[in-house]
Amino acid sequence: MTNSPELTVLGRSNSSNVQKVMWLLDEIGQACVRVDVGGQYGGNKAADYLAKNPNGVVPTLIHGDAVVWESNAILRYLANRFHAVGLYPTDPVDRSWVDRWMDWQLSSLGPANRTLFQRIVRTPPEQRRQDAIDEARDQNAELFGLLDGYLDRSAYLGGTSFSIADIAVGPLAYRWLTLPVQRPRLRNVERWYALLCKREAFVKHVIEIGLS
Repeated sequence: MTNSPELTVLGRSNSSNVQKVMWLLDEIGQACVRVDVGGQYGGNKAADYLAKNPNGVVPTLIHGDAVVWESNAILRYLANRFHAVGLYPTDPVDRSWVDRWMDWQLSSLGPANRTLFQRIVRTPPEQRRQDAIDEARDQNAELFGLLDGYLDRSAYLGGTSFSIADIAVGPLAYRWLTLPVQRPRLRNVERWYALLCKREAFVKHVIEIGLS
């Protein structure tokens, strides 16, 4: 029997997109080497990194000869590669629910959540504008309200069981529920988030990292 190639994740631990990948690897019991890249560490615009990931963002996954970028593509790759069918179902309808929430995270929630996070955490206090923060907060409230309506009839984003869709959205829910902003009471989102908080890998790779 040959050993599986080593998994390497290029990206800093306080990136929500890196956190997704680390969380999934922990869930499926796959060890990896993580290398700090991006943010305060730099390196993501260097020629050797761009040769792997032309977008110059994190994370990038290296698995033997395979180099995979885009965080949700990495989640799908890992789930498929390691046969995590419980996290990424093979039934076309069930899989479509997972995929559509992952795509929603990328196209809708991700940009709005990133803006709110940057306007608070990554902006010095003297440069923060309350009107800009309020605008981003309202965008997030609307999107999480949409999610709350769906979770009124579904335990998890992909249906009755935990999936990589929850992993894709979970780090952004942590930010939304932790940032110092006024939020509407969304009982279904809170119920779903409480389930995530019971998962050791979520606590380790998201909550314990904190907002930075």
